[in-house]
Amino acid sequence: MADKWLTTLITDTPQEGFELAITLSRRGVKYTQPDVDVLKQLRPEYANSADALTAASQVVAINFQTVAAANGYWRK
Repeated sequence: MADKWLTTLITDTPQEGFELAITLSRRGVKYTQPDVDVLKQLRPEYANSADALTAASQVVAINFQTVAAANGYWRK
């Protein structure tokens, strides 16, 4: 994927920052496994796995931590 979609980590609000963290996480999966058919085939396995869902939540949390730091934790 060569498209340039991430121009900044700066967001106006924590909510926008969290949504960016989710986008970063989802994009990471797409970069790792670009075959949409494979992603669809694997989804039932991880969608019903508490361990996989916990791991996905951890990735989102790490990305949110990064975005929050980039935004000075939205302190003015």
